[in-house]
Amino acid sequence: MAEGSRPTQVADNVVVTIDYTLTVDGEVLDSSEEEGPLEYLQGYQNIIPGLERELAGMKVGGSKNVTVAPEDGYGVLDQEAIMDVPLSEFPEEVPLEEGFELEVTDKDGDIMLAKIVEMGETTVKLDTNHPLAGKTLHFEVKVVDLRPATDEEQTHGHVHSEDHPH
Repeated sequence: MAEGSRPTQVADNVVVTIDYTLTVDGEVLDSSEEEGPLEYLQGYQNIIPGLERELAGMKVGGSKNVTVAPEDGYGVLDQEAIMDVPLSEFPEEVPLEEGFELEVTDKDGDIMLAKIVEMGETTVKLDTNHPLAGKTLHFEVKVVDLRPATDEEQTHGHVHSEDHPH
C-alpha cells in the first residue's frame, strides 16, 4: 500500500493503535505497558463511547488526557442489578464471602459476572453491575499508528490481527 494512502487522523473505518493508561479513583487499573498497544476499529463501538469520541481527529504521535463520565463509560450503577439471592441457591463449593466474584446465569440464559457484596442470614446480596459501572475513568492515551481497515474488518466490525484473525 502506498504511504500516501495511510490515514492521517483517527476517523471511522480506521484501525487505530494506542498506548493508554486507565486510572480510576487514583489507582492505575489497566495499561498498555504490560500487554502492548491496543488496536481497535474506530466507529464500531469496539471501545467505550466516551474514549472513542475523544480520539476522533487525533494524529499519530498525538496524546491527550481523557476523562470519561460513567454515562459514556461502563454506565451508571443500576440498583436493579443488585439483588438478594437465597443462600440455598448457591452450590456448596462457592466460597460465600464478600468480594468473591462468580458467574451467574440470568433468566434469559446469559452468563454474567456477579460479585458478592453482602452476606445475610438467609440471603446473599449479588451485584451484577460491571465492576467499573458508576466510575469516572481517566485515560492517558497516545496514538501510535493508523491504517485503513480491510473490507473484512469493516464487515466484521473489529480488527483482525495475528492473535485474533476472525
